Amino acid sequence: MGTTAPTRGKIRKLKAEFDRLKKGKEALLVLLDEAEIPEQVYNSNAIENSTLSLKETEKILLEMEVSRNVSLREVFEAKNLARVAEFIRAKDSHEFCADFVLLLHRMLMINIDDSIAGRFREKGEYVRVGTHIAPPPEKVEGMIGTIFGDYLSDIETYFVDKIAKFHLDFEKIHPFNDGNGRMGRVILNFQLIELGLPSVIIRDKEKKTYYQAFRDYDGGNFKTMEKVVALALMESLHKRIAYLKGNTIITLADFVRKNKLSAPAVLNAAKRQNVPAFRENGVWKIGE
Repeated sequence: MGTTAPTRGKIRKLKAEFDRLKKGKEALLVLLDEAEIPEQVYNSNAIENSTLSLKETEKILLEMEVSRNVSLREVFEAKNLARVAEFIRAKDSHEFCADFVLLLHRMLMINIDDSIAGRFREKGEYVRVGTHIAPPPEKVEGMIGTIFGDYLSDIETYFVDKIAKFHLDFEKIHPFNDGNGRMGRVILNFQLIELGLPSVIIRDKEKKTYYQAFRDYDGGNFKTMEKVVALALMESLHKRIAYLKGNTIITLADFVRKNKLSAPAVLNAAKRQNVPAFRENGVWKIGE
């Protein structure tokens, strides 16, 4: 099992085009990354059942007043995750290891629950996700060491498949008392950034497929998560390539009307990344 050859070919071509176009336009990529942080934060927190809307998340990150009373926890969840997202995009080199993950977790959980921030689960601290009971705390450190060792020593497996497998393993271990899902998605983006690729957004609207990937993994099937990661990466590359080319960005709905196309067919192609479409603030767009 693994990412299909056609998908690998698409990603290879997109990466080559991205690398060619980005030369001398690093400032534009920084702007795109910064503009994407609220959407990334909103989606990752929404997957964990945050009640904040995208607009509310944007306002919180801009230090603007939100029109309703929101919990202090949700405010810090948004601010902390944004800070972590900015941190992993920094040019400074960080060794990918357990200690680095602990540092990120401390940044994520500070002012939310300082007693568990920056440490793995300890004796007597058990967690579950749905019906999945995570391994006992005594096994966490050893299991984390194993998945890091496997990831770092594997030079043969296709990178999307490696990252998907690591994400599945990390979430199955659930090494922290809280923040495991958000940390897992932060790590996934760090792994992509290390490879010279843009970060991706795992979207709340696609949570059903995302959760199905973990259920499939229980049966030994990695394919669903590999597809989730591959599609998210192609969408992120399509977005950046459109901006780097200087294309006029229009909604997919306008594109359909202008070209007298079938809306359901084009939307389906966008979801499969068979056309260079991408989402901004939840709206499908494309470069003319």
